[in-house]
Amino acid sequence: MREEIVKLLERENKLSDDALSEIKNIEINDFSNIVKEVGNEETDYIKKSEIQKDLNTQYIGKELYVFKEVASTNTVAKFLSMHNVANGTVVISEKQTQAKGRSGKSWESPLGGVWLSIILKPNVDQSKFPMITLATGVAVAKTLEKIGVEEPEIKWPNDIMINGKKICGILTEAIAKFNTVENVIIGVGIDANLDVSQFPKELQAGTTTLKEELKREGNENLLIKIFLEEFEKISELFNHEGYEVILKEWRKRSYSIGKIVEVREPFNTYYDGYVVGINKEGALIVEKIDGTLKKVISGECIIKN
Repeated sequence: MREEIVKLLERENKLSDDALSEIKNIEINDFSNIVKEVGNEETDYIKKSEIQKDLNTQYIGKELYVFKEVASTNTVAKFLSMHNVANGTVVISEKQTQAKGRSGKSWESPLGGVWLSIILKPNVDQSKFPMITLATGVAVAKTLEKIGVEEPEIKWPNDIMINGKKICGILTEAIAKFNTVENVIIGVGIDANLDVSQFPKELQAGTTTLKEELKREGNENLLIKIFLEEFEKISELFNHEGYEVILKEWRKRSYSIGKIVEVREPFNTYYDGYVVGINKEGALIVEKIDGTLKKVISGECIIKN
């Protein structure tokens, strides 16, 4: 984290040559106000003023930092979460250079996409945290529906799909101290005004963009604004234990239920099965080939043709 924050400030010319030469003697905490300052400066495409104008939320996005380029919005959000930012603070970047998905996979984040992270301070039992990813998926899907996308689907646990192709990924990370979760960082990446040809060849077949699906470029600032409003609605359901409502909305849009999948759990545990559904904790329920039911809490599900 230290190296990424230093690179951000160096790129923005916020550190003098003397400071750079003495960087090992500078406490990383001393950079927090400078990082916030950079996040409040004018940017080229994503506009804080446009997002916050008439933003209909109580706390999500009321504190908002926009950057031209960062390694990862989740990293910046983690850093800021340790330095007196409000619940619902949002970090956005026009471009990410080292974005990560689940299991350390890289995520392409060029100009034209929506790359953001939300800092939450949830006051709920830790066992419910997996539900945050599902709830975020519902918020993304509802956002896409509002801008004209027909029937976006949610692939367990963290992908949004259009016509069988991925358009959004979600990465949720907990920040814990002394076995207590203090903050949860929710990273969201939406392929908006991008051409599929901008992605590596190995990703092109399974990826789509809003520009591709809607046959037009959209307003990224409006897209972010709608998403933040939808996210607060679903976040309030989460905070007030409206888990059944969240699960109902998720199941209506499920891409995974009813599919034959290869499950890849941690520690190289792989097996095939049929997705029966998700339970009240948000775990995937898979019927294995031998007929036994398996609860999948974490891992990846590869849809098999």
